[in-house]
Amino acid sequence: MNKIDVVLGMQWGDEGKGKVVDVLTPRYQAVARFQGGPNAGHTLIFDGEKYVLHTIPSGIFRDGSVNVIGGGVVIDPVILAAEIAKLEAAGVEVREKLWVSKRAHLILPTHRMLDAASEAAKGASKIGSTLKGIGPTYMDKTGRNGLRVGDIVSSHFAERYGALKSKHEGLLSQYKDFTYDIAEYEREWMAGIETLRSLRLIEGEVEVNAMLDRGVKMLAEGAQGSMLDVDFGTYPFVTSSTTLCAGVCTGLGVAPRRIGNVYGIFKAYCTRVGSGPFPTELFDADGQKMRDVGLEYGSTTGRPRRCGWLDMVALKYAVMMNGTTGLIMMKGDVLNDFETLKVCVGYKVGGETLDYFPFETNEEITPIYKEFAGWRTDIGGVRRYEDFPREFKAYVEFIEAETGVPVSIISVGPDREETVIR
Repeated sequence: MNKIDVVLGMQWGDEGKGKVVDVLTPRYQAVARFQGGPNAGHTLIFDGEKYVLHTIPSGIFRDGSVNVIGGGVVIDPVILAAEIAKLEAAGVEVREKLWVSKRAHLILPTHRMLDAASEAAKGASKIGSTLKGIGPTYMDKTGRNGLRVGDIVSSHFAERYGALKSKHEGLLSQYKDFTYDIAEYEREWMAGIETLRSLRLIEGEVEVNAMLDRGVKMLAEGAQGSMLDVDFGTYPFVTSSTTLCAGVCTGLGVAPRRIGNVYGIFKAYCTRVGSGPFPTELFDADGQKMRDVGLEYGSTTGRPRRCGWLDMVALKYAVMMNGTTGLIMMKGDVLNDFETLKVCVGYKVGGETLDYFPFETNEEITPIYKEFAGWRTDIGGVRRYEDFPREFKAYVEFIEAETGVPVSIISVGPDREETVIR
């Protein structure tokens, strides 16, 4: 049976999924996004140009590819239309290669207002939302009120849009100190709907399974990261969708037995944007050095990312939850100039030592570290694993031994050519 391979983040997002998908896509004829929304920011750099994708799958740059936005994704028509226009201006053919599931939900202008109002009302306990309207859209989805892509070709579209907008306005009226004006954004939104109508709208689950039945090699592309999963992440500081491999089944409509290889992407250190637990976070010169050398600023929000040492407890948890078959290590080159590296191998919580990721993450977690000698040399030019410094290989092989999963791809720079495939 032909199976769909999966690539997803193993940490708190921003692991470098865009580049990896771009590197992997020559092996695949189709790439599908299965969850999340424009809160994703997948950065690709090649031929001296930088591209950031928010909704469109990262296979869009490959000639002859099919790129599917699955039913588990939530779409802001304004952002999608702008993304298409920017790619087309750069000479990328988009419309023939982009298919959109009719089951994907739409982010309304009022969803964005609800997101902003809710986050403002939380005050100091805010979760660090990207304010893209993602959470309220998924709430309407599970509340069975949502507006879907398939609705835009219905004769009842205006009525359905008006009813949901009216419901949102009622909710917004409860935030007494919150004022808003969506008139301009709503005009852009309706123009974005026209762009959506011009695309190939599909019965996503039918088309995806039919492609697999025909032997089409397909890659499912995740957004955000495993530790932000709505069920198994650092709740409530999580995203609103299933970021784990299980989300492929619910987001694309494929059976579990059709899942093939699962590639888990992680950085050689850890980062996080927004609020929430981060046991290995650094507040010293080492953390700032990671941020500066790694250019750790959000591709969607521009916010500085919190930085810290690699958390093996969290990584092993993500490997377990996803059934990861191959690991992909990003940004090892950022650690080139560190004399000593640390890896968290356990937690101390309330006097107890844990080797697993606990339910309660709001308590004080003290990481237990194992130290490694740094490689103190530039690995950016390395193209064969054998040519890496001994210290770097020791770091990689420790990760393999701890997780029980091979590190099959190593990125040593942002360009697609700066990649070592073992």
